[in-house]
Amino acid sequence: MTTVEFVPPPPRKGFLDRALSIFADVHDGEGVSALLLAANVFYLLAFYSVLKIVRDALILSEAGAVAASYASAGQAVLMLAFVPAYGAFASRVNRVWLISGVTLFFASHLLIFAVLGISGVRLGIAFYLWIGVFNMAAPAQFWAFANDLYSTERGKRLFPLVGIGASLGAVVGSGITSVVFGGVGPYRLMLLAAAGLLVPVGLTVWVHRRERATRADVPAAQVELPITGPGGFQLVARDRYLRLIAVLVLVFSLVNTLGGFILNSMITAEAASRVASGAAGGLDQRALIGTMAGQIQTWVNLLAFLLQAFVVSRIFKYMGVRAALFILPVIALGGYAMMAILPVFGIVRWVKILENSTDYSVQNTTRHALFLPTSREAKYKAKQAIDSFFVRAGDMLQAAVVFVGTMLAFGIRGYALVNLALVVVWLVLAVAIAREHKKLTPDVAEKAA
Repeated sequence: MTTVEFVPPPPRKGFLDRALSIFADVHDGEGVSALLLAANVFYLLAFYSVLKIVRDALILSEAGAVAASYASAGQAVLMLAFVPAYGAFASRVNRVWLISGVTLFFASHLLIFAVLGISGVRLGIAFYLWIGVFNMAAPAQFWAFANDLYSTERGKRLFPLVGIGASLGAVVGSGITSVVFGGVGPYRLMLLAAAGLLVPVGLTVWVHRRERATRADVPAAQVELPITGPGGFQLVARDRYLRLIAVLVLVFSLVNTLGGFILNSMITAEAASRVASGAAGGLDQRALIGTMAGQIQTWVNLLAFLLQAFVVSRIFKYMGVRAALFILPVIALGGYAMMAILPVFGIVRWVKILENSTDYSVQNTTRHALFLPTSREAKYKAKQAIDSFFVRAGDMLQAAVVFVGTMLAFGIRGYALVNLALVVVWLVLAVAIAREHKKLTPDVAEKAA
């Protein structure tokens, strides 16, 4: 007589877990922490979106677009100092003090900027440089925290849900600021953002304590330890997997910003053409440029939210993180090929809408998920180096490409061909990263089989 072993049924999901399962594969008891993380990154991205509009208003009114271009290069230089300082601080404190301390550090600067601005000091360039550090460092350490909280399997399932908070935050922050900016002014918005950054600090402490009490696979004492070891740049230099991610981020940043230059050039030319032909509807060139840019960004934000909410989790579940690496470069390959063949405004506009919305959803979530199987030191220190310095380095290279292209009298087709060549490099890097990722996650591959 054979004995049949009784296998208990899986625990029944609560209401919240069932509701969130619309967006991601949420298991019993996981919904609360995932929702708190989504709220955390919602506030970070919302207040960054507020400050981004403040930044543009200050530098364009005080120094102009040329100064903004030079300031972008200065941001990369600042990262060379910030990344080692961040790593040194991380080696002395645990993750809660690291994230809370750095966030409060940035919030205190906003108070200083607001006081100086109200006193009549011109802040455009200094604030532009500062926010170039903040908007890289704060999201990078948030996603490092999320990587530290979740195992590779849980992160693969729940990161798409957490990312919805980022998509919503960007939309809400920019939308509200565009409405109230004229009546409130830049310096009151700085004070609002400084106070608002206290919310992510509180949510970080809450999630840390909650997950420390519920994670059976990680000793509670481990998460209270400082993140010791080498600095971010040293970790990237020593590890092939991290080096490949760093170079991929640099190449992607170069492709994306060069594509943005193509789009801006086409918007400017299209606006001038409509004004000259009398088809501008009574708007001048500046107003028409703002209108077209706003319409494009609206489509990008809407499509990015829909992809993040309903598509990314399905891609991760049925295709996996490694396959997700190839989605954006394949889109970019086809898009820039179309630009090179037919460089007209309608094609450029929709290619960039699709590219940017996929970047803000699929690509961003995939990039963060690549760090799930890495060490704690890599998650905090190497990720900070990659997400800050290497992104800005790509921006600097884009400026160099545009300078050379201007000297060689490149048109839209010429820049599109440059991006086509870069996308091929991007695909080669994606193949190499996928191979290294497979080595780091053999247990996940076995479970899937």
